[in-house]
Amino acid sequence: MAKEYAVIAGGCFWCVEAVFKDIKGVESVESGYTGGARPNPTYEQVCSGATGHAEAIRVGFDPEQVSYGDLLDISFATHEPTQLNRQGNDIGTQYRSAIFPANEEQNAEAIAAIERAQADHSDPIVTTIEPLKEWYPAEDYHQDYWDGAGQRNGYCLAVIPPKLQKLRKKFAEKVKES
Repeated sequence: MAKEYAVIAGGCFWCVEAVFKDIKGVESVESGYTGGARPNPTYEQVCSGATGHAEAIRVGFDPEQVSYGDLLDISFATHEPTQLNRQGNDIGTQYRSAIFPANEEQNAEAIAAIERAQADHSDPIVTTIEPLKEWYPAEDYHQDYWDGAGQRNGYCLAVIPPKLQKLRKKFAEKVKES
């Protein structure tokens, strides 16, 4: 079967990318920008909050090994979907929780995933479902960040290991063997 793609935002893309690289059936994870109006935005422009883009990831996956719904469930379990336009200390619309479905089937699954996730939260889920717009890959130094510079970045060291711990605890059967 052909590779499919999921585009998901849940805060800093460095932190989201690290989670999805560990999932069986995930063939690629690319950090980038989507959901805004400015063509070819830079990291600095997106961080200003003026472009309307979200920091997001584009996950290439084999649907015979992991479903789109599973990817969304993992996203909800590894970020805080009840925080509007922020994740922890990262504040602004560029850090919003959002799903960017590629088609009607993904849109229906996004709605269902939000309903499933709501059962785990007393506060309302604020994750948006937005039209998939142009995808802009982030600059090279943002790709595979956790595997390199992220290991020396205090923010990443504080945020990513707890996300990976949640992933391994709740979705052990979905995690690649080390």
